[in-house]
Amino acid sequence: MERRHRLPGDARSQPPCKTPADPKDAGDGLGNAAIRLVRLHQGHRVNSTIHLSFRYAESDYVRAMRAHYASQLRPRLDIPVTVVVLAIGLYLLRSTDQYWLGLALIVVAAAFVILLVAAFTVIPRLAFRREPKFRDEYSLTFSAEGIHFRTEHIDSQLEWSLYSRAMIDAHSYVLYYGARQFTVIPKRVFQSAEQQEAFERLLTRQIPQIARLDA
Repeated sequence: MERRHRLPGDARSQPPCKTPADPKDAGDGLGNAAIRLVRLHQGHRVNSTIHLSFRYAESDYVRAMRAHYASQLRPRLDIPVTVVVLAIGLYLLRSTDQYWLGLALIVVAAAFVILLVAAFTVIPRLAFRREPKFRDEYSLTFSAEGIHFRTEHIDSQLEWSLYSRAMIDAHSYVLYYGARQFTVIPKRVFQSAEQQEAFERLLTRQIPQIARLDA
């Protein structure tokens, strides 16, 4: 029987050629790598600290207190009710039988008007001017672990659990501890929009109840 010898150049003697990698697979690999980098960058931003250094202006505290009173007193509802009570009082004042009731309603309406005016104009400015602490330089550092709070007279590390709720209005962040006490963070003190966005993300994770009035 005749044997056939394979020559070195014979295609049958060569090892099988590998099929080139699918460009789609290569693209998927690059896409996954990009996603990992983005997630790593986002994780770094989430875990980074936010440092703010500022001094309060009177307008910062006045605006925050007005927003606080607006959320408590609800002037959009209270003012029309007061007008109605005053109108009824004036009407009853003309009646001989209902004179004293009408006078009482007028007194109640007038007292409530004075309360509203004082709450939105007089009280916030007096509260700011009577507190020496508002004239200090504030240095605040926010992180997932808590808040480092430092002024000329205070140096303390606060837990996020101290704050039960927060309110965000057009000018500031109001962080509540207790029923009526709060810390004001003016929006003007943030160095960039990115820093402010990072602060809001941190706030959302750490404080369970947040009311937005800036929409």
